[in-house]
Amino acid sequence: QVQLVESGGRLVQAGGSLRLSCAVSGRTFSSSAMGWFRQAPGKEREFVASISSRGGSTFYEGSVLGRFTISRDNAKNTVYLQMSSLKPEDTAVYYCASRWSTIATMRKNDYDYWGQGTQVTVSS
Repeated sequence: QVQLVESGGRLVQAGGSLRLSCAVSGRTFSSSAMGWFRQAPGKEREFVASISSRGGSTFYEGSVLGRFTISRDNAKNTVYLQMSSLKPEDTAVYYCASRWSTIATMRKNDYDYWGQGTQVTVSS
């Protein structure tokens, strides 16, 4: 059974930094592209960042480019999202997702397993 468990979300002040982690089990992690998505209240879930199975390719949503960094440690079966210069509009539940492919994409429908989400709240 594939499981994704996110952690690291919390309340942080605007301008601060936060690192989210997502531990994956039940799947060959090194063969799976990974993505981070977020969902704010009343809005649809949106793409944030994704990374190919070996970390050679990354993609970012425009508003987080230069502020967020996605990375992975295949030895630990974990993907990370380092967030800096956080803004109130970054407030959302953040989800990690796994794709049974080595290629990362930005479409949420391409990902077949999801975590339960972790809340990030940025105060102004």
